[in-house]
This record gives sequence, structure tokens and C-alpha cells, in this order.
Amino acid sequence: MFNALGTLAFHRKWSVVAGAVAFLLLSLALLLRGGKLGAPNISGLEADEGQHIVDRITGRPEATTVIAVFRSAHLAPTDPAFREAMQAALAQARKDPRVATIVTPDDAPTFLIDRLRNSKSRAALALITFKGDLQDAMDAYPPVRATLKSDKLDVAVTGQVAFLHDLAQTLEYDLMRAEVLSIPVAIIILLLVFRTVVASVLPAFVGGLSVVGGIAVVMALSHVTEVAQYTINVCSLIGFGIAIDYSLFIVTRYREELANGRGYEKSLCIAMNTAGRAVAFSGMAVGIGLGGLLFFNDSYLAVMGIAGAVVVFLAVAGALTLLPALLAILGPRINAGHLPWMSATRPQSRSWKALATWVMHRPWAVLVPTLGILLFLASPALRLRVAASDVRMLPAKVDARRGFDELTGAFPDFAATRIAVVAKFPNGPVLTRERIGALYDLSHRIAKLPHVVHVESIVDRPTDPDEEPPTRDEIIDSLTQPNEMAGPLLEEAKRITTSNDATLLYVIADVPPESREAERLVKEIRKDRVVLDGTVLVAGQAARDVDATEFLVSRAPRAVVFVMVVTLIVMFVLLRSVLLPFKAIAMNVLSIGACFGVLVWIFQDGHLFVSDGKPLDPTLPVLLFCTSFGLSMDYEVLMLVRMKEIWERTGDNTEAVAEGLESTGGLVTSAAAIMVAVFSAFALARVVVLQATGVGLAVAVALDATLVRALLVPATMRLIGHLNWWAPSFGKSRPREPHAAE
Repeated sequence: MFNALGTLAFHRKWSVVAGAVAFLLLSLALLLRGGKLGAPNISGLEADEGQHIVDRITGRPEATTVIAVFRSAHLAPTDPAFREAMQAALAQARKDPRVATIVTPDDAPTFLIDRLRNSKSRAALALITFKGDLQDAMDAYPPVRATLKSDKLDVAVTGQVAFLHDLAQTLEYDLMRAEVLSIPVAIIILLLVFRTVVASVLPAFVGGLSVVGGIAVVMALSHVTEVAQYTINVCSLIGFGIAIDYSLFIVTRYREELANGRGYEKSLCIAMNTAGRAVAFSGMAVGIGLGGLLFFNDSYLAVMGIAGAVVVFLAVAGALTLLPALLAILGPRINAGHLPWMSATRPQSRSWKALATWVMHRPWAVLVPTLGILLFLASPALRLRVAASDVRMLPAKVDARRGFDELTGAFPDFAATRIAVVAKFPNGPVLTRERIGALYDLSHRIAKLPHVVHVESIVDRPTDPDEEPPTRDEIIDSLTQPNEMAGPLLEEAKRITTSNDATLLYVIADVPPESREAERLVKEIRKDRVVLDGTVLVAGQAARDVDATEFLVSRAPRAVVFVMVVTLIVMFVLLRSVLLPFKAIAMNVLSIGACFGVLVWIFQDGHLFVSDGKPLDPTLPVLLFCTSFGLSMDYEVLMLVRMKEIWERTGDNTEAVAEGLESTGGLVTSAAAIMVAVFSAFALARVVVLQATGVGLAVAVALDATLVRALLVPATMRLIGHLNWWAPSFGKSRPREPHAAE
């Protein structure tokens, strides 16, 4: 098959190039059409169900409401000049047909006025709610935000819509910067490997085309399903690195065969039958890893898995079709642009064979300490915690983050951790004497839980510390038989806390929403879901973190089993060995475990360049496992395929390992250097999730290409001996195609 691909590409080279040009034009058309990228979403969570009821009760959907923070250096928010400047800044937004409501201290309900202004901080808030759903609000936000300006007041805007808008802009900048940094570094590494300009530019060109096509497909997908914003960055990160690596493998083998005196067509066919075969199986391994994300259906991870698999497919397709066609067109010009200060060909290094021989002479002495290092690096992963990323993932100078920081500083009660507890009843009205009593009991039970500051609800009253709080019966009487003075205030409170069949209680906690204490508080509230004949739902960020974690944990085992089992099957088909696939998976688990440990130590514990550690985003562990597992197979497949070639020729396990490492060690190092360069460029991102993804993949690849491939692989293969290549009679290798053995 791969031999035939080489022949086809050689004789139909211009047709293949024409197809690639057509694909590029289609991709550019899709890119110009654009897409609709949104927030990372998981369907069916209790917290989201509860939030929908909260939005219905309050009439102010959280997802489509932004908070504008107005501050003055000298004026108090009650000063007429401050109020006039604030209303002037909001004037155009009030006229905008895409804006549903704007609430300020001048027109807020009585009990909300003092919460929307702070004289000491010289600040006031405006709650701006957009019409339609989140996507409508995202479309409306940029022009509305542009009108929120004042000569007298400083204005910053935060909230989910503002966060997603600023996140998209930051990710776009990070993507451009990463590509600007990684492409030149990748080409420099390729120049050091190939020592000619043409051979060096070719893999980068094919890789770039694969990424353009992959991003275009993601944009097209966003019109038919929800796609998280940083899907494009992740696809670019993965696609560019593996596309260059795959092209590097094939070009290296092609030039190696040319240097051995073979003709262009024959060299191409041998390269396709060996390196091309390894690329196909390697791409399959990466695709299988990303396929594990499909088990997280009803979430953004499943779509990310599809998008990533498409990028991998395009990288493999480009390496197996366009690349050989370009090699056929170039012919002897593949060596054009020779760097005059370097020899035309890189001398064969004997150091890799020497290293493999040295390791195999003392396998236990190498295996035990290397395992110790990897297990030590992996140990912090035992305390891994996850929590959804919020606006704090953005740089401090970005508008949405600046608005959040100002909100937190000037309005700590408004920005405090709020757990929304919804009591939903089968019918109305909610405020009967029996139900009011049950709600009072629920509120007081929650108020006694650790880290609860107070509860805000229709059955709670703010009281002076020196006064006795109203009793249960007094609360029931005040709600069922309100006096003339309290009646209007009570109706105001009902409008934002109670509907016909549900009521809302806000639990104010003194711990961050991502903390273990907040997690325990949510679970404690959920222990007793019965409130008379009603049911309790819990919403808010802390509850959503709990639900997202449970969602991931419940599906992760099936994803892991799928990835491992299918990888075992693919590796058996490729290598015709029973033990080597199990060894490969064990090596992958070690490098991925060490990668997780390093991530926890840096980003969760707060070391090196991270000063304020936080739990990892739920995306990271899942995405990194599925991606790293496949990427680690790249080098495993390349090395083992070459070792198998030598084993079939010599029947000597030690020689096969030594020569296999000698012939692939430099290539694996170069490929890993390119991967690390690409991933490290993304590690410079300003968005923490993308930064952690880049660091994680860079660490995984670096460990895999050094400690694992250079030390663990030869040590374990020496200990296993001839059993490395054992297979039952039905699974033994078939005779190789003619070119493969040459």
C-alpha cells in the first residue's frame, strides 16, 4: 500500500499538487467565512439547570449580563457630577436595541441601591443585560462596549460576555505570537538537520498547510455545533508540531536512500514503505488518543477531539500525498540551498549506538534510577485538583480582568463566592405558611455550615448584630400578612427571589469558589434535597466545578481503556509482537504521569513563573492524556519500526536495539526539539489554560525523547530479550514488500 502511494505520488505529482491547491483555496474560503466560537460548555449539569431557574426568577440572565464598574479619583458615587457622568456614559447603550435592561443605583430596587455603589471606593456599578442568548450577547458586546466611555470616570467591564470577548482577542494574539516564534525556530532546527534550505522549508510548508486546513475545518464545525474558543489554539499547537515531524521522518529517510545511491522513484518508494508506514501508524495512534475525547460527549471536549483528529488526519494526508509529490517534483533540487559553512550531509553519529550499548550492559543500574526520577516527577500529580477557569486566567491589564479586580476590591460582597440554592416546588404559590417554614428551616440549616457567612433569601432579614433576629413564626407572619409599610419592599424582594413555583437562596461563603472547602460546602448542601414537597438544586461556580469534575471522572475510565486497548491492537498489527505494545503503553504512562506532576507543581502549587497557584482547568488532564498518549507513540513507532527491520535482518535483539537507536536517535532528538519549540512558544501565552497546555506537552515530549526513549527503552528491551519479538503463529510478520527489505 505505502509502496503504491510512493509510485502514485511520483507519477501523478502534478495532479496531487493541484488537489492540494484546491484544498488550500477551499480552506481559505472557510477561513474568510469565519466561525462562532464560544465558551467551553458541558450539557446536563445540575448547576446549569439551577442557573436557568435563577435567571428566570431574577429576569437578568447571568450569561448575558455584564457589570460595568465606574470609578472616580475624587468624586463620590452620590455626587451629582459622578451620577451625571455615569448616565452620560450609559446613554448610547440605553438606546441600543440589543440591550434589554440597564440597572444603576439611580433606578435599582431600594434594597439593591447600596450594593451598587461604594462611597469609600468612589465607585458605582451598572448591570447591563443583553437580549437573546449568549451568542447574541457576544455579537452585541463590542459595539456597546465601545460606547461605554467617560472623560470624568474610569470604566471597566467584566462578566461572562466581556470575559469571552477578551479571551478570544487574547487567544488570537497568543496564536499569532506562538506561530511567529515557533516557525523560525522549527526551520532553524530543520536547517541543522538537513543542512539545505529546500529540504528544511519543505516540512514547515506541509505543516503550515495542514494547520490552515485544520483551522478551516474547525471554523466550519462551529456553524453546526458549539466549539470552545481555544479549540483553534489547541489544534494549531498539535497540528503544526506533528505535521513537521511526519514530514521530517519521510524526508530524512528519502535523502538517506538517495545518499545510498538509489534512484529518485526507488528512494521515494522505500521512504514511503518505511517512514511513511510509521507515519500512518503514528497518526493513527495520535488519532486514537484524541478519539478518547469522544467519550466526553455532550461537552466541548468531544468537539475538540473531533477537531484534533481532523488536524492529525490532514497532517498524515499531507505527509503521505503532497510531500512525496513535492519530492518527486524537486528531484535533485531537494538538496538545493546548501549551507556553505556546513558539510552537505550530517555525519552518522555513533554516540546513540554507544549509549544503547552502555545501557544494555547494565540495564538494572539504568532502569531503577530512571524509574525513580520519573516517579518522583509524577508524585505531585497525586494531589491534582481541577476547577473551571474564569476571568482570572486573563492578564491583569485586560479589560474584563481589570473590571473583575476592581469589582472585587470595591464591592467585596458583590464579588464574594455565591452559591445559588434553588427550592423548586411542584406547583404554586411558593409562599404558603408550610413552605415558608420549610424554607426558613433550610436557610438556617445552611447558615450553620462551615464557611457560610450568611444566607440571602426571602425568608432572611438583615439585622443589626445587637438586635434579636426575627423568629420563624414572625417571618411566616411577615410574608403571609405583611403590614402596610413593609408591603412594597416585600413585593420588590419577591420580584427578584421568587417565581410561582420556585424561590432562590444565595449562600455567601468566605472561601474561593475553586477551593476544597467550597466543594465540600456544595456537597453538604446537596445532602438533603427535600424542602417539604419541593426539591433543592444548587448552582453557581463552585457547584459547576463539582459537577464538571464528576462529569469528567465518570467518563475518564472508559476513555482511558479505549485509548489503551485500541493502541495495543494497532501496535500489535504494526510490530507483530505481543510484549512491545504493552511496554510502549507502560512507557507512555510513565512520561504522562511525570508531565502531570510537573504541571501540578508549577501551576497548582505555584512555582517558577507562577506566583499564584490555582487548581488546573478540567480540560487539561483529559486533553493532555489523550494528546500526549498519541504523541508519545510517534517516537516509539519510529524507533520500533526501525529496530524491527534490523531484527528481521539479523535476528540479534541487542544489535537491533543498538542500531535502531543509532539510526533514529538523532532524528527523534530533532523531531522532539521541534515539538518542544512549538509547544514552548504556546507556553508563553498570556492565557493560563493555553500556557499550561504548552508546558505540559513540551515536558511530556522532552521526557519521552530523553529519559524514556534513550534510557528506559533500551534497558527494558535488553531485559526482555528475544521475547520482544515473540508473537503467536497467526500474528507473525508476513513477508515484506520488495522495497521494504532493501
